[in-house]
Order: sequence, then structure tokens, then C-alpha cells
Amino acid sequence: MSNLDLRPAPTVCGGRADVTARPVRDLLAAKPVMLGESTEVRRLLPSMGRRMVGAWCFVDHYGPDDIEREPGMQVPPHPHIGLQTVSWLHDGEVLHRDSLGNEQVLRPRELGLMTSGRAIAHAEQSPREHAKLLHGAQLWVALPDAHRHTAPSWEHHAELPQVSGGGGLSATVILGDLDGARSPGTTFTPLMGADITLAAGTDTRLPLQPDFEYAALTMSGEAEVDGVRLAPGSLLYLGCGRRELPLRATVDSAFMLLGGEPFEERIVMWWNFVGRTHEDIAQAREDWASGTRFGEVSPYEGAPLPAPELPPVPLKARGRTR
Repeated sequence: MSNLDLRPAPTVCGGRADVTARPVRDLLAAKPVMLGESTEVRRLLPSMGRRMVGAWCFVDHYGPDDIEREPGMQVPPHPHIGLQTVSWLHDGEVLHRDSLGNEQVLRPRELGLMTSGRAIAHAEQSPREHAKLLHGAQLWVALPDAHRHTAPSWEHHAELPQVSGGGGLSATVILGDLDGARSPGTTFTPLMGADITLAAGTDTRLPLQPDFEYAALTMSGEAEVDGVRLAPGSLLYLGCGRRELPLRATVDSAFMLLGGEPFEERIVMWWNFVGRTHEDIAQAREDWASGTRFGEVSPYEGAPLPAPELPPVPLKARGRTR
């Protein structure tokens, strides 16, 4: 998914300066953003209150939207560098096409994982014949410096490991591992992502890794995470230092748990690019505008997404933590 903001603000992310070493309960507000002409998303990362959670650097939550008589998601071809995209659905379908020639319809609770590496372009659309509802999340993972120029790739995993925690909890492991179950998706830093379902009446605890920082994104219902009741589309930052997470639900609920070791490198994120310097970003923008490096998404009816103008002030990743 693209950041379709015509005036995207540069975001400096990473480092340990804003990592909370103890357990906290920081509720982050969402920013409404239009994705094309038909889909509104709730942008939760990056925000004024939080730039990253581990290597997770971008989180959009959308739906559930009734698109029975609508075109649904329509995101034209657009470029990425230096990151992975994670596509996750609860309802509906999304057709992925990329400049490597991959074409795949994603369905609920199937993992679509695209590693942009040095350069890739892709488009995302609701198929012409699609389900009534569209509901999901789009997330980005920053690649560490040692892997940000890797060859681009696409992975589709229709079958993912399950965790049954008892007491009404069940989980799908999207990336990394949870309670001994490991996803087949490729990762480049220590991180995890899971889709967790709580049946009405659940009162349980989920084991965590104390050196990870975590956040919970509510998808549906009203999950109570460490005593905080969360409405759909909200993100609760949980900090580090937890060995378990208390969970309760009075109604059927679902949320995504995101975690990882704090990302030490300082990065610059602008539009659909993750780099380290202004020159990284400027070169990627120029390559996209000139039709080089990223390849072509084919077949696709329509024009690719034009790049916004760079801000007048050079982009800087200020300071690198030890």
C-alpha cells in the first residue's frame, strides 16, 4: 500500500531515545487519511506519539467498509525501497501485482509479504468481483542497513501457524514467533506479528519476550489489553520489559500484536521510501520519475502514481544511537 499524501512529511525514525524500557500503556490516536478516492484509512504509525515499534515503521487500519457497489481499494503502481510490506485482511480480497511479474489475490488471514530491498513497484486493487466487506491492515517493516539493498521478492503464505492459548484465545502467527510457533515469512530483524482472537468471556495471559517492545492494534470488538479497553482502530503502545500480557474480552474481539527488538539505526522515511540520507530518497524519487530502477507493473490499466515534490529542506537522520 502506498502513502498517497501529496505533501508527505519526512519522518526520522529509529534509535533508542524514544523506546520505553518499562511496561507502559500509551494509547495512540489515529490520523484519517484517504487512500485514493474510495478508501479511508486510519494511520497509526508513524505518529506524533510514536515513530516505530521494533522494526515496524508504518501501520494503516482500514474498514470494515461496505464496497458491494464500490470499486474498493484502487492503489496505482507505486515504488518502494528499504522496507517490507505486510498485507493482512480480515474481510475481502486484494489483488497484488508487482514489477517482478507476481500476481496474487490475497484473502483473509493469508500473508502477503513483499520485500522491496533495492527497488520494487506494485499495485493493489480490489478484484472486479469482490466481497461486500473490505477490512484489514497494511504495515511496513524497516530493513536494517545490511539488508536494505537486497534483491526484491514476494511471498504468499496461505497457511500460517496457529497458537491456542486456552481460555478463549487463538492466534495466527504472521511474522516471527509466538509461544513456540514460527511463521514461514522472511524477517531481517528480531520481530513478531500475530493476529489474536479472543472469544467473549476470555480471561488469560499471553507470554512475551521482555527485550521486545510491543503494541496492540484493535481490529474488531473491544479487547481489554493489560486493563485498557480498546475500540477498533486504536493502537496501544506497551513498551518493553513484559514477560506476559493480560488479556480479557466481554465480547468476541480481535487485535494484532506487533513487537520486536528496538530498531537502533536511524532512518529517514518519506513517501514510500525508507533510506538513511537525503540522497537515498532523492535518488529513489528521481529513478521513479524517470522510469528506471523500479520496473513496470503489468498488466495494469491506468497511470502509475506520480511522486510528490521533495521538501525544500534536506532530509536528515539526526544522530545514531550507540
